[in-house]
Amino acid sequence: VQLVESGGGLVQAGGSLRLSCAASGIMFSITDMAWYRQAPGKQRELVARITSGGSTVYADSVKGRFNNSRDNAKNTVNLQMNSLKPEDTAVYFCSISRTDWGQGTQVTVSS
Repeated sequence: VQLVESGGGLVQAGGSLRLSCAASGIMFSITDMAWYRQAPGKQRELVARITSGGSTVYADSVKGRFNNSRDNAKNTVNLQMNSLKPEDTAVYFCSISRTDWGQGTQVTVSS
């Protein structure tokens, strides 16, 4: 299994970023996928989860601002992040069942 995140960067508060996670080595279309993040000195936390059928769950802190989607033809999941806040600053990881992880992509939101 290989998960590769992309799309992180530096953005001002109120801005947007779109993260992508490309998956290989799995039956992607039947696999639930999730995004986690970890800020310095804090535990890794769930940001969003999307089932194989496209149902989504979001952390309360990102509801209404983030949108998780998947493209089964491209074996990718995407996290559209809008109205970003400094507290969204973290390394964002793509994961399968918290057993397989990508390398992470840094998101930094300046105030």
